Amino acid sequence: MEKYLKVLRACPLFAGLEDNEILSVLHCIGAYSVSKKQNSYIFRVGDSTELTGIILSGSALIIQEDLWGHRNILSKCNVGDVFGEAYAAGFASVLNISVAAETDCDILMLNINKLLTSCPAACDHHRKMIRNLISVMANKMLILNDKITHISKRSTREKLLSYLSSESIRCGSLSFDIPFDRQQLADFLCVERAAMSVEISKLQKEGLLRTDRKHFELSPDSKHELR
Repeated sequence: MEKYLKVLRACPLFAGLEDNEILSVLHCIGAYSVSKKQNSYIFRVGDSTELTGIILSGSALIIQEDLWGHRNILSKCNVGDVFGEAYAAGFASVLNISVAAETDCDILMLNINKLLTSCPAACDHHRKMIRNLISVMANKMLILNDKITHISKRSTREKLLSYLSSESIRCGSLSFDIPFDRQQLADFLCVERAAMSVEISKLQKEGLLRTDRKHFELSPDSKHELR
């Protein structure tokens, strides 16, 4: 695990812990790493798990799929991001989401039941990690609330502007990169890719934004109305 300490130090689940404390708690809860190939599943809808994962390398997508293959992207996990914690903490909750490797990736698996059960030593770093877990779960709720705000808009245009405005505020800049390609962005916003591409072209012609693949530059001072 020592080779992943740089990643784990930056992970919010280990905030406030020293390297030796991180290694100690990982040993205490029986953490282990796995590797997944691109497009393979890490968790699948219908599974029940006590494990939560941390991306050590690569990236993964949190998705909802129906029987006909329609996909809704809930979020993207990059290096250091945590996933599956709410289901693992739910004690045998059945997953209504899947987690799929967007690229080849390495993942650290943690047993949440062991984390939530005080160890015999009642170590302080164990308690810190439990507090961090609550913070991570609260932050995920805020992210989900943002997504609901975006997709609750009536039109594809409004959904796009809501999302891009939110990303601009989050990044603190009118010029920023988003984590999704065009198809993933359409899946995230629950719209058709073709319709979304048309709206992006219109917004560029109106001077409201410029874009190059995942990069966007917003122009809120444009005289065109946001209709």
